[in-house]
Amino acid sequence: MGSPQQLIRNHIKTLKAYSSARDEYTGTLGIFLDANENSLGSSTSALYNRYPDPHHATLKAQWSEIKGVATDRIFFGNGSDEPIDLLLRLFCEPGKDHVITMPPTYGMYAVSADINAVENVKVPLKYDFQIDLATLKETWNENSKILFVCSPNNPSGNLLDRKTIQTILDEFPGMVVVDEAYIDFSSEESWTDKLAEYPNLIVLQTLSKAWGMAGIRVGVAMADPYVIEMLDKIKPPYNISLPNQQLATEALSNEAKKNAYVEELLEERTKLITALGQLPNVRKIVPSDANFLLVAFEGAKEVFNYLIEETLIVRDRSSQLHCTDCLRITIGTKEENLELMNLLKAYLEKSVSKL
Repeated sequence: MGSPQQLIRNHIKTLKAYSSARDEYTGTLGIFLDANENSLGSSTSALYNRYPDPHHATLKAQWSEIKGVATDRIFFGNGSDEPIDLLLRLFCEPGKDHVITMPPTYGMYAVSADINAVENVKVPLKYDFQIDLATLKETWNENSKILFVCSPNNPSGNLLDRKTIQTILDEFPGMVVVDEAYIDFSSEESWTDKLAEYPNLIVLQTLSKAWGMAGIRVGVAMADPYVIEMLDKIKPPYNISLPNQQLATEALSNEAKKNAYVEELLEERTKLITALGQLPNVRKIVPSDANFLLVAFEGAKEVFNYLIEETLIVRDRSSQLHCTDCLRITIGTKEENLELMNLLKAYLEKSVSKL
């Protein structure tokens, strides 16, 4: 098991972070002539002439109450993509260290590694989209600084085996990032319950999926307090805008609505699995713990193009490892799912008429 204190790059440990005006005075009352803001107001009806809280105190307090994670273990970023990028900067020496990804998986891990000139060592998932632990153990070494584990996985939608992840946490020499963007759609417990036990564990979640706030780009990293301290040191001072913080606060104040949406989407997922399973050109539906399905079609490219022509947009994942002829379909509203099924049936009728 790796230790954050040992793994973080030495120059960052001693880095002097940028000190913003809101770091030097944290009060809420006063005449503010410290940050070179426009004292007259905003050019909109809302007052956005003041910089936002760089420490996201209100959001952290809300998230802590909802998730049962202490505020000193919480970092808010511009989507999950920002903490992914910052973690690479925090732990990986370009040209020396590497990260490990397990394709098919979320593509930004590899993109962020490329941007930061950090080698990405790929250990593919097995054909059932589970971790190849034996190959993983043969691959990692002292320069393996981050292992990205996406569970539920994207694009397959399945949970990765919990016992295998626990073995990785016990034995991997670097930091283990468990990306739980879709965990709210699963019945499995979050890995946040293990943060105190594993200082090498970092859990990513987001407001983009179950909370329905993809447009505001707010993601969360939860980790050992030392890791959070270092992330705060290297992030841009005002990485989440004031309106986005306000909208996130509003969303987190209505957890009941989020839970109702999740329940409805899960019901629609079950119905869609049943309906898709009755189509003769559907070869496989990967078991899903997310708000989408990975579906293997006979002639997937033709199906994809037909749906595009009818302005119903799904994602063609056929180029991804183990995803030949697979389309990724987000669970829509009841009406959208019915339209999808009507179009898929119309495509089959059209195909038969050509014979």
